Amino acid sequence: MARLASVLILGIDPGLRFTGWGMIEADGNRLRHIADGVIATENTDSVPLRLKALHDALTLLMEKFRPEEAAVEETYVNRNGAATLKLGYARGVALLAPALIGIPVLEYGAMRVKQSVVGTGAASKDQVQMMVRRLLPGATLRRADAADALAVAICHAHYRSTKLVWAVA
Repeated sequence: MARLASVLILGIDPGLRFTGWGMIEADGNRLRHIADGVIATENTDSVPLRLKALHDALTLLMEKFRPEEAAVEETYVNRNGAATLKLGYARGVALLAPALIGIPVLEYGAMRVKQSVVGTGAASKDQVQMMVRRLLPGATLRRADAADALAVAICHAHYRSTKLVWAVA
């Protein structure tokens, strides 16, 4: 099997209040931390303005780092329908922003991300953060959202060869 070339991957953990992002380079089995952070929106702004702010910030990140692929965590459904709906809005922006500029976007469920990074789908947030720090020395992880985004990017790095084959088929 041919070895995949080095690739820059943007991982996104969407949220209307805080959207985590993480940029890594994957070169075969080697991963390298590039950058990570959180996009925060003002909870006093209207939802459309918050979505625009999220889109604008993601666009600036992609212009700065030029990722070749993006991965977004799938939405979980909780008991609060309104919160789930707002999370879905943010997730829509996170899926759309890379797609608008031609970057392939794939999605991963939280259990798959945890399994990929920690080894169990039932891992805690602390376990995910600890493994992200171990796998990506230099990661700043100012908030759990950034760690989650880097975990999504790591998961994509592990699965990208099979996912891209299916995405093209």
